[in-house]
Amino acid sequence: MSSSVKFSRQREAIKEMIKNRKDHPTAEQLYADLKREYPHISLGTVYRNLGMLADIGEISKISGDGESVRYDGIMEQHSHFICKNCGKLIDLEIELDTDIYADVEEESGGKVDTHSLMFYGLCNKCKS
Repeated sequence: MSSSVKFSRQREAIKEMIKNRKDHPTAEQLYADLKREYPHISLGTVYRNLGMLADIGEISKISGDGESVRYDGIMEQHSHFICKNCGKLIDLEIELDTDIYADVEEESGGKVDTHSLMFYGLCNKCKS
């Protein structure tokens, strides 16, 4: 956590819960789970802390499905697959052709340092 951010037990619990999950939870899902350990925590506190954690780069926000914002604790560069039927969000550990960065830089005139790539379709369960 950034040295300019004051320590908060609740914020640490939120961060740890996200980092230990693979389901990319919404704020509401985190709130429901956190209420068991922190019965006085408010949904507003969860939202504020999620925003702060995302702003300082401890977690990332994912909003590619047009639904609720979801959160990811894996900060290494990776892509996602979102099921258009059930909304399941899956981490992808695929290597991208690094020449794509050169193509984007040539087209945009900018410098690429990271990316966010979403694939959409039907998950294994929904395609059956």
